[in-house]
Amino acid sequence: MMLWCLVFAIVGADQLTKALVLSKLMTEGESIAYGSFFNLTLVYNRGISFGFLAMPQPWGAWVLTGLTSIITIGLMVWLVRIKGCVMRMSLSLVIGGAIGNLIDRIRFGHVVDFLDIHYDHFHWPAFNVADSMICVGVILLIWSQMKVQKSEEHHV
Repeated sequence: MMLWCLVFAIVGADQLTKALVLSKLMTEGESIAYGSFFNLTLVYNRGISFGFLAMPQPWGAWVLTGLTSIITIGLMVWLVRIKGCVMRMSLSLVIGGAIGNLIDRIRFGHVVDFLDIHYDHFHWPAFNVADSMICVGVILLIWSQMKVQKSEEHHV
């Protein structure tokens, strides 16, 4: 039950931050600088992570929405069946992030990104809270699997 609360907290934080940014930045590409390495920059991501597989056609958003929905449902089934604490936490982070971005695709036909980290002329692709949670969740998932695999190797 606690992990579902985490999922909903991530979705809430993601949607709240996006609403706040959308209340300040009205047009795609608009930006507010905060220091020499961070901006809030409104970006509409029509693809998946970092714009990969961007589909400018109107039906592209629905293809990605369907794919994301299927994957998220699969992760939810896995979450219910899995036992390990770190694995469950990591899946909760990924599911929360996926649902946050899924809401955007359904509402807007794209994902709202706004965190823009840069150094000199290098800009990391804009991202959002949901993307951050997905990345942290995937890293934890990989780490926990490596830990389990290493433990199994020692017991053989």
